[in-house]
Amino acid sequence: MRKLVALILVVSMSSSLHAQWFDWGFPLVPRADDGSPNLTAPVPRVADDRVDLSGLWVPEKASGSLYDSSRIKGWALDAIAEAERNFHSTAPRFDCLPSGPSTYPAEVLAGGMRRIVQHPEIIAILNSDMTYRQVFMDGRGLVEEPLLPSWMGYAVGRWEGDTLVVKSNGYNDKTWLTQEGLPHTDRLQITERYTRLDYGRMKLEITYEDAGTFIEPVQATIDLALRPESVMLEVICNESKTSRRHYGGVMDQYEEQVVVVPEKILEEYVGTYQGLWANRRVTVEIELKKGKLVLKRTPRYVKIGGNTDFDMAHLVARSETAFDSSLGLGWIFNRNAVGEVVSVSEVHVSGSWSFERVK
Repeated sequence: MRKLVALILVVSMSSSLHAQWFDWGFPLVPRADDGSPNLTAPVPRVADDRVDLSGLWVPEKASGSLYDSSRIKGWALDAIAEAERNFHSTAPRFDCLPSGPSTYPAEVLAGGMRRIVQHPEIIAILNSDMTYRQVFMDGRGLVEEPLLPSWMGYAVGRWEGDTLVVKSNGYNDKTWLTQEGLPHTDRLQITERYTRLDYGRMKLEITYEDAGTFIEPVQATIDLALRPESVMLEVICNESKTSRRHYGGVMDQYEEQVVVVPEKILEEYVGTYQGLWANRRVTVEIELKKGKLVLKRTPRYVKIGGNTDFDMAHLVARSETAFDSSLGLGWIFNRNAVGEVVSVSEVHVSGSWSFERVK
C-alpha cells in the first residue's frame, strides 16, 4: 500500500509547487501598513466597473449535497467503493490524463490551484497540470449536443450583477467529480457562480445536473482564497511503461494478508492522539468495533471536499504494532520502556509523524 501512496504523493505534491518569484514584487497588490498583501481590501474592478476575478485561486473548503450519498445512483456509489478498494489509483491524473471537473473543489495537492485571466470577451482558467478552460463571454450559448465531448468541457458565461455565471457541458465520461472517485456520464451539465467577497476571498457555488448519475441535481459551495504573490509552476506528468508495475493491488488482497492481533492488544491502542503534520494539528481517535480498529482523523487527509472535517478508516494489521489503512497511510503504535502505548506514528512517503497519546 505504501508504495502506491508514494506514487500518489509524488504526482499530487508536484501540483503544490507554487512560490514567490524570488524577490520580485507584485505592484498592483494592495498593501497593509507592514507591506504585506491586504486581503481584506475592497473587490478590485476593471475599467467598465466590472468586478475583476483575475488572480491565482485555491480552494480551502468544499461542502454540499455533492457529497451526499443519498443523492447518488447505485452504479456511481459502486464506482466510488471500487475506487477506494484500489486506493484511488485509477484517478485520471495518475495516468497523466486531465482531471476535468474533479479539480473544481479539489485542494492544491490534487490540482485545485487555478489562475483566472479575465477579458471582456473571454475568461481563461489555467490549471497547474497545463490544462485550461475557455469561458466565452460574447453572448453565445451552449450547443445542446456537442459533437466532440472533451475532458474540460465547453463553457459560456454571463454576468448577473457582480456574480459571474458559467454554464458548461460537453464533458466526456472519463473523469471524476470528486477525489473520492465520483463518476459522471457525458450528460453532465455544470453551472458555476463566482462571487468575489473582497480582495482575498471568493465564493464558488456549483450545481451539477446529470440524470445518469444523480437522483436530482446536487450542489457544492467552495471557498476560494487568493494567493496574490505566488506563481503557478507547470507540472509535467510523463507516462512510463514500467512505473505502475510496482503499484498494484487492491484492498481485498491486503486483507487476505492480514496478521491476526489478539483483541486484548488492540484494546490497548484505543484512545486519542494529537500532533502536527505539515503544520496542521491532527487529532486521531482510535476505536475498537467488532474486533477491528477504526480510525477517525481530523482534519481530513489531503482532502478539502466533504460535509465533515474528518476521515474514517479501518486499520489492517501488518504486525502486532504496524497497520495499513484505507486512507493509504501506515500507522505504527509505540510503547514506552514499561510497555505503555504512548504515541502513534502516521507513516507517509516523506517519513513518519508522531502523534502523542492524550487520552
